[in-house]
Amino acid sequence: MAEDGSFPFAEGRSAIAFEGVRIGFDGGEILRGVSFCVRQRETVVLLGETGTGKTLTLKMAAGLLKPDRGTIDVLGQKVSEMAESDLLAFRRTIGFMFQEGALFDSMTVADNVAYRLHEDGVREEEIEPRVREVLRFVELEHTLDQLPSELSGGMRRRVSIARALINRPPIVLYDSPTAGLDPVTSQTIITLILRLRDVYGVTGLLATHRLQDGFGLANFHFDPHTDRVVANSENGSGAAALAARTRFLVYRDGEVYFEGGPEEMVNSKDPYLKRFLV
Repeated sequence: MAEDGSFPFAEGRSAIAFEGVRIGFDGGEILRGVSFCVRQRETVVLLGETGTGKTLTLKMAAGLLKPDRGTIDVLGQKVSEMAESDLLAFRRTIGFMFQEGALFDSMTVADNVAYRLHEDGVREEEIEPRVREVLRFVELEHTLDQLPSELSGGMRRRVSIARALINRPPIVLYDSPTAGLDPVTSQTIITLILRLRDVYGVTGLLATHRLQDGFGLANFHFDPHTDRVVANSENGSGAAALAARTRFLVYRDGEVYFEGGPEEMVNSKDPYLKRFLV
């Protein structure tokens, strides 16, 4: 991490690259030769109907599953070819926000967030300040001693983001981060993702059914000077345009059906794409 809190990056480099990736179960292929890349400091929004392989894509990017064929490169490492012993260390370099949060019910919020630090053998005197730092980022420092069952769904989702950030990863994978949340709480989650992207330079791969989340990421950015989310048109600087890079990737029938920006999606006359715009 750089002195300003951002992650160093080389403009134009790929943080995540899938090439000809195939995977299937029980004799049926789910992904059939998928290829795409996510550039550093970019957010790619992965769309598709249920069962099209969005969550599988995130799990393969995290090294939790191996493809049947093809290669996956993350942060310059061939994740698809790594041994399990090497993958354990690799997974510590990325954040993964699981669908529904996946928190440990019997642990306090603080212990949930600190779990990976304990696994990594971080010194006890370092753990509490880091836990407080990430919980402060998601505005939940006051929940340190509470159990997940005492929190609302949106708060649990924010704790999950805090846990994903505890190792200050340059990449975060988001699995349906706003699923089942009301519009106001969903906007809170999107604001956090915007802050991570625009202030800290975090690269994101986000799987969702909610196209409005994608447009929120594409059409707005987080302004650290005013500490608020603003429309891209409110700041015409090149830095804001760079920070707000967002592309859409649509899966259909095991393949990449569409890849492009929000304007291309809105202006498309393709009937299948228009289903997502309704």
